[in-house]
Formats: sequence, C-alpha cells, structure tokens
Amino acid sequence: MRGGGVRALSAVARGVTGASSSPGARSRWPVTRSTTANPGAYLSSTRTPQASGCGSASSSARALYSTQRETKSETPPSFAFAFDIDGVLLHVAKPIPGAAKTLRYLQDHNIPFILLTNGGGKLEAERVKDLSSKLGVHLTTENFVQSHTPFRQLVEGGDGEENSLRDKTILVTGADAAKCRDIAESYGFKNVITPADILFAHPSVFPFDPLLESVYASTHRALPKPIYAPGGGRSLTNSLKIDAMFVFNDPRDWALDIQVIADLLLSHAGYLGTYSSKNADPSLPACGWQQDGQPPLYFSNADLFWSTGFHLPRFGQGAFQAAVAGVWRRITGGHELQRRAIGKPYGETYRFAELVLGAHRHEILRTQGYHEPPGTLRSVYMVGDNPESDIAGANEYASEVGTEWCSVLVRTGVWSPERGGQEVLKGRLEPKVVVDDVEAAVRWALEREGWKM
Repeated sequence: MRGGGVRALSAVARGVTGASSSPGARSRWPVTRSTTANPGAYLSSTRTPQASGCGSASSSARALYSTQRETKSETPPSFAFAFDIDGVLLHVAKPIPGAAKTLRYLQDHNIPFILLTNGGGKLEAERVKDLSSKLGVHLTTENFVQSHTPFRQLVEGGDGEENSLRDKTILVTGADAAKCRDIAESYGFKNVITPADILFAHPSVFPFDPLLESVYASTHRALPKPIYAPGGGRSLTNSLKIDAMFVFNDPRDWALDIQVIADLLLSHAGYLGTYSSKNADPSLPACGWQQDGQPPLYFSNADLFWSTGFHLPRFGQGAFQAAVAGVWRRITGGHELQRRAIGKPYGETYRFAELVLGAHRHEILRTQGYHEPPGTLRSVYMVGDNPESDIAGANEYASEVGTEWCSVLVRTGVWSPERGGQEVLKGRLEPKVVVDDVEAAVRWALEREGWKM
C-alpha cells in the first residue's frame, strides 16, 4: 500500500465475529484519523424530493447545469459525494440518464467525489477503465473503492508482522475464482489458492464434477502442499494449511465453495482434511465450534439483492453468506457462524472511504493552488439505491472527525415505490431524502449547501 496515511487494518485472525447488528459501530480494523493522508491508489426532470432530517429540496430549484459559478470561492467546498454504481450510475452496461453529466459537472467544479461500490471481481484499474468507457467520463483509481479493496490492508496486518497475511496461505473465491486470485496477488498476497486447486488435486473432496473438466481444469494450480489424510503417513506440518478465507464477490459454484469453507471451519487450525477435537465440546465456549484456530472467514459485502438488467433485483453475495450461515447452523445445532463482513453498510468500509475521499480532495485542492491543509469535510452525500447497504451505512456511520454522512436514496435501482415502498424506509433504512435519480440527488445537495449556481 502506497502512502503512510493509513495504518494497515488488523487481520482480526483471533477476533472475527458474527454479522454485526450495528454496522456503523467502531471498527476492529484500526485506521488513522487523518483525512488528508494518502491511503493509496485503490483504495432530467424530477418530482419534488421527499425529505426528512437533513432538510428539504426546493421545488423551484434552478437547473443544475444552467449556469456556472461566477467566481472562484475563497474557501474550497466543505462537502463531497459518494456514489454507488449499479442502480445509481449504471444499469449493467447502460448509463442511467444524467449520470455522466452529473459526474462531469462535479469534476468541472472541483467538487470531490468517490465511487463506493459493493461490486467487485475485477482489478481496480480494470474496473475504472471499463466505467470510464461506459460513462464517457475520465475516472481514476484514486477515488474508487470496491467491496474488496480494503482487503489489501490485510496483507500487512494491523498490529505488526505477526498478523501479516502476506506470506500465509489464503483461500479465495468469487464469481471467477481465478480472477479473484489475480486480484489478491496484485494486493500483495503471495500464496493464494482457489477451490478449483483443491478439487483438481482431490476430486473426492466434492463428489459431483460437472465443472471439473469444463471450467476448473483450465484455472487450477498445483497445491503448495498435499491435503492431510489420516493414516497417510504425512505430518500436519507437511500438509496444506489455510490461514484465512476470502469471498471477493458473488460466487457461482455455491455447493463446492460451501463444502470447502465448511471443511475449513470444522478443521484443526486450518489444516484441510482434519476435524477439530473441540467441535461440539459443551465445556468450551460456543461448544467448541470455531475455537481451534480455524481460519477467519471474510465476506466483502452483505448485499442480499442488487440491481441488474432484469426488471427485478437479483441475489448478491449476501445470499451466499446467508446460505453458508444456514448450513453452519444445521451442522452445529444452531450456533452462529463467526465471520467478518465488510463493504456497505459496515463502518470500516465507510471509514476507509472517508480516508480515500479526504486524500482525493486534498489532491484536487493542491492542483488548484491550495497549499494549506483543507480542513475536515463537513458533509458527505452518500447517493445509493439500496436501503440495506447505502442508506443504512451512511445513517449509522459515526465519523471520527465529525463529518456528517447524509443518505440520499434514488428510485433507479434496488428500491422503488412499487417494491417495498415507503414502508421499508424506517429507522436505520430511512434516507434523508428520496429523489428520482443521481442528477436530482446532486441538485438537492448543492441547494442544501447554498452552492452559487
């Protein structure tokens, strides 16, 4: 990771937890308080908006792009934006009307923004190039955060080299596990295996093989060590040991992935092929489940649904996580799966995004000739389409530097008045304002900030 403004997030190998009931709670992945340090290169017409909490939008608002600012402000903007992508800027490969124009307006007026998505499965540079092409707007990795981008900080560990995963063996999976391996290696993980590697070396691990030759044969690599087998004459130290498991994006072969993950959760200290003697021991905490040095399990987001080209939302990684947790409850007689989920709505992702946004803002101001520290952002407008991730995360995140995260819900994605309607927009899911699209969202925010048009 380039730059010294962010301490590496803790691997939390000894402290993974179940799904958090308070995603905005203080993170176990420590980062510095600085919002100006460089965290590295990862990391048309509308109805009157329905507002609550942050104020309301004027129905007589002037068109966002009708005029330009008359003079350069002596004080740089103290606000910024964070945009989800799918359902806010794009529907699959097609830009949502007004999205490209909105981003260009912010760029032309030096108003900072980041793209903060629960999507993933591609290298950051590759995804940004693709987005730039689809939107017709020049974008960079400096203000782009995917769901798995924070995983790169686990390469270094959080409390010293003893927690570093750089030289440890990790298991990764996702929509394209081989691509996920490439991403993990680009982050700095040196020993990365996939379920395909395990299946190809030991087909009996999963006795259903329709994909073995058609898919996995072309993507597998040799395992660094053999899988442990009782009575095989091989010691544990000479057997395959997995130190952490990562779900980078939405897996496709759920059955194989769940089988391998469950095997490791039941193992002794992550040695695949072993079974912990502590499992189901009533004298131990949690009856011994996940109490024997099993590898921590990381999910990069918890989205149950996401907006696609189909007219109804489709299952996302959150559905896979629910499936793993459900199988684990059946295996253990009802015990909760201990795992670590990042991405929206969890606080560590918003904290990470705030650091990236602060660094991006500092760079914008530097190029404008502002050499003094720009100060803390007063407000960040999180524009999203999913109440469970975008809205809940912004509402619950408690900024360590006092920045207000103001949630703005658009009607162009997962949520719509016809699906769930106003009934679901309560409590942590209640946005500050509901608008038609991203263009209306920015117009509302600019009016709230008293931006001179």
